[in-house]
Amino acid sequence: MSMLQLEVVTPDKTVVSAQVEMAVCPGVMGEFGVLPHHVSLLSALKIGNLRYTEGGKQHNVFISGGFADVNNKVLTVLAESAELAEDIDTARAQAAKERAEKRLASQADDVDHARAEAALRRAVERLHVAQLR
Repeated sequence: MSMLQLEVVTPDKTVVSAQVEMAVCPGVMGEFGVLPHHVSLLSALKIGNLRYTEGGKQHNVFISGGFADVNNKVLTVLAESAELAEDIDTARAQAAKERAEKRLASQADDVDHARAEAALRRAVERLHVAQLR
């Protein structure tokens, strides 16, 4: 059976390096699947869940956006941050969600709403991916 090499990389570390059957990425224009003989592709990614199948078992990775590059049976995901579902600290993600919600509810002029909304999206998606363990 032909396999796809998956590399999920952040500026700090390699989060996933595995031979997988397939992967599904959260593209900015919608989810897209990648199989071993996929045509070359470069796509921007949004905050979301990267799913992949390894040894018949599905795995989930939170990614905070970035880029996916498919080339010659290799899918490289370059993300600002990424975490395996089982490594997500749900208490920390819940606290971040509450902080972001508080900032958005605040009527203070110094609140950067775009930043607060992005923080809220990241926290909500981290909690969602953590539930998929």
